[in-house]
Amino acid sequence: MLRVIGGEAKGRRLNILKGKTVRPTADRVKESLFNILGEKIIEAEVLDLFAGVGSLGIESLSRGAKRAVFVDKGTASVRIVRENLALLDFHNRAEVYREEAGKAVRRLEQRGDKFGLIFIDPPYGSDLAEKALWNLTESRIVEDKGTVVVEHYRKRIMPAEVGSLKLVRDESYGDTSLSFYERTEDREQKTDYRL
Repeated sequence: MLRVIGGEAKGRRLNILKGKTVRPTADRVKESLFNILGEKIIEAEVLDLFAGVGSLGIESLSRGAKRAVFVDKGTASVRIVRENLALLDFHNRAEVYREEAGKAVRRLEQRGDKFGLIFIDPPYGSDLAEKALWNLTESRIVEDKGTVVVEHYRKRIMPAEVGSLKLVRDESYGDTSLSFYERTEDREQKTDYRL
């Protein structure tokens, strides 16, 4: 059972996808994540990349985010996200796109969107988190002092810096780790981690 754990929709159940193609964030990880983020959620513009069933973006809306944009390339995931938003009456504060993450970032940048909070939660066995970080740092969609949270397998070491994104905190819960990046002032990219 997947549910919203805080805010106006606390306790409400979310629809999930059958099978193992999507791995929703465990409740205790989600609770720790949102305790760490605290007041950053209030009135935030949120981007949920690799959204799955939309649990992180929906949790943000429940806790006072102004708007959330959900991106996933899976047709079934996009359908479930839309169902969950309608179920909780959050659809008027959300946009949902079936698109590859890099293309979505470029399109949102062209549109002039900026986000104070971005979630990256790709399949654990992939290098999509690092690619998404590069897509973000090469774009202008992360607000100054904006936060990017990467959920990943604990044994996967995330880079300390990707362009203007700097790793500021790392927490582990069982096999899951959360890496928190903050956008610093633009400067020349110092790393060779380009993908």
